[in-house]
Order: sequence, then C-alpha cells, then structure tokens
Amino acid sequence: MTDTLLASETETATTTQSVPAGTKRANLLENGLIWFGAGLSVAEILTGTYFAPLGFTNGLLAILLGHLIGCTFLFLAGYIGGKTRKSAMNTTKISFGSKGAWLFAGLNVLQLLGWTSIMIYDAVLAANGIFALGNWAWVLIIGAFIAPWIGIGVTRLGPVNIVAMAGLFILTVILSVGVFSGGIPVGVSPEAMSFGAALELSIAMPLSWLPLISDYTRETARPVAATAVSTVVYGLVSMWMYVIGLAAAIFAGTSDIAQMMLKAGLGVAALLIIVFSTVTTTFLYAWSAGISSVAIVPKLNGKYVALGATALGTAAAMAFNMDNITPFLYLIGSVFAPMIAILIVDFFILKRDYSKQSFDWVNLLIWVAGFIIYRLLMNVDFILGNTLPDMVITMGIAILIGQLRERLGDSAKKATPEREETTALSSEAVS
Repeated sequence: MTDTLLASETETATTTQSVPAGTKRANLLENGLIWFGAGLSVAEILTGTYFAPLGFTNGLLAILLGHLIGCTFLFLAGYIGGKTRKSAMNTTKISFGSKGAWLFAGLNVLQLLGWTSIMIYDAVLAANGIFALGNWAWVLIIGAFIAPWIGIGVTRLGPVNIVAMAGLFILTVILSVGVFSGGIPVGVSPEAMSFGAALELSIAMPLSWLPLISDYTRETARPVAATAVSTVVYGLVSMWMYVIGLAAAIFAGTSDIAQMMLKAGLGVAALLIIVFSTVTTTFLYAWSAGISSVAIVPKLNGKYVALGATALGTAAAMAFNMDNITPFLYLIGSVFAPMIAILIVDFFILKRDYSKQSFDWVNLLIWVAGFIIYRLLMNVDFILGNTLPDMVITMGIAILIGQLRERLGDSAKKATPEREETTALSSEAVS
C-alpha cells in the first residue's frame, strides 16, 4: 500500500475526492480491538491507585462519573472527524484556520511524546519489579517491541490484535480476581484527595485521547459507528483499569503494580500483561505523533516520525523521573479542553467553518481565555473538577462571540454536518 495517508494530510477543507478503490478499511471489530488495547495500560492502573484515599465507593463513583464526562467529549471529537473524514488535528482547522491548527498539532506531538515516555517508564518499573534485568534493559526491550507494531500498521493489525487482546483479556480477568480476593480493606494512603481532584484525574485519561481518536476512526467503513464503538470500548476498559488500581491500593494494600500482580498469583503472565498492554497503547501514541507531524509538514514520512517518537520516548524513559504524572494530566486538560469546546460550538451549534483562513484570531484568543480559566480553576476545589466548568464557560464565550460575529457579517462559510469525502486518509499512514 502506498503512502496514502501522508498525501492525504495535505488536503484542504474543501477537498472532496473519493477514497481510491482497493483502500482497506478497518471494520468495527478491528477498531474496537485497537481501543481495547488503548485502554488496557499500566499507567491507567497506576492512576487508579491515587483514588484510594476516597475509599472504594467514592473512588468508584469518581471513576465512573469522570469517564462518562470525558468519553462524551471524546465521542463528539471523534464524531467530527468521522463526519468529515479528517484526522483529529485537521478538524481543528474548522475553528482555528489552516495554519492556526498547527499550534494544536504541535502541542499534540509534544503530548504524544510525553505519553510515549510515560507509558514506557511505568512499564519498566513494573517489569523490573517482577524480573530484575535492570531498568535500562527493560526500556530497550519494551521500546523494541513497539517498533514492529508501527511496521505492521493499523489496518494490518487485525489478526495480531485478536490474538494479543484475547490473551490480555484473560490475563487481566485473572489479575482482577486476584486483586479483589484481598477481602477486607487493609488501609489507604494518608494523603488526602478531594472528590473534585479525583474526578479530574478520571476525566483526564479520555481527554488525552481526544486529539487522536479521529486518526483511527476516519477511515473505517462506518466512521461514526466506529467512533461510538471506540469510545464505549475504551471507556469500559479504562474504567476497569482504574478500578483494578483502586482495589489493589485498598484491598491488596499496595500501589506497586509489580507487587499487586505478584499478590494476584501472576508470574510470567504479569510480564506479558505489562509488556503487551504497554505496546498496544504506546503504539497509538507514536503512530498519531506521525499523523500530527504530517499535518504540520506534509513532506514528512509519518512512519519514520512514529519510529522517531518511539526512540525519543524510550530515551526519555531512561533519562527522567516520571513517578508523578498528575501535573502532565492537568496540562493536557488545560490545552485540549478549551480547544474541543470551541470546535464543538463551531461544528454543532454555530455551524461555522474558518478553515479557508490562515488563522482565526478570535477563536485563538477564546482558546487562550479558556486555557487561563482552566489554570485558575485548578486553585478551586470544585466538586465537578476543572474540565467540565472550563468547557462550559469556554463554550458560552464562543457562542456569544460567534453570534456577534455573524451579526457583524462574518465571512466564514456555513459548515454542514454532512460527511465530506476527503482524499484517502488511510490509517496505513505511514506505510
């Protein structure tokens, strides 16, 4: 298959070419398996352990409510990409202009590099706790496992993913049984966490996938249906991982992933969970780093960028301490929550399209305001966290200013929710 994705990322907002005959489209099962792998990760289990001070009932409520909020916005972002058949970062041109979208593509690449390194780092600590080869050795092993996934490509992963996900599902069920068999709670961390802070950490994980989801659903046979399947599968699996972490911290009395797996009776199987869950999640981060990079510089080879992102993430995991990812999660929220709030308003409510402009400075300024509001809300212990109130406020500002612009004769064309068939955006990107 040729580099159809790389060529496609140069499309303008008005390109309406049909997808070439013979282009393989992922089906709903294949897409669901991809997002099963995305949700199943060591980092999500580790984040779940942070909820222990709330106790199991309140911790579970924060996990469920946070994922409901986060996955709702994840679906809306994917819906926009599915309807327009554009990659996640190319949909931002609708609100911020063809060059204004580069800001978010660049920030997304940085986010993806961060996630690549964090995923590898967490997996290395867990794997070394089970079989002590040394952190540097595990960094190289896990980094090396990611490269073949990139080489196979998204649309060829079907048979491989079926085997890998079936195995991970069985092993994770065994882990869950082992964790919950601890019985009576043995105590929780003395470090306090408010419900609002926990809710924010629950929203943050689905929100981190928001700038990626369309990269994988836009070229399925049924992109909107694939978005729904992806969101539901990811949401359920992610909640499962959070609950495992929460239960391990409360019932098994440990937030050490290696120890919780050993207490669950897993030996070599624990290593398989750690390595392959990390590969299936981190691969998506690296792959999307390639797609977002091509959205900025179309001449780049997305597959090489993805491999480069893996190499950089591997090096960073070896060089830096990443024990606390909470500030990183808050940074993601402050960047992408107001971004998607503005895009939702323009696409669903105002039906405006600014992609023919180089920059839409009004929307960029609204985003800056939303970013600042989010950072200010971090100083307020609000029961609904920061993301939801920030998005509501940002959407309100965007609606009011958008209506004013329209009355003043805004020249932006009316966007239509009809699906645009753009140049083939094959997920084989980078092949």
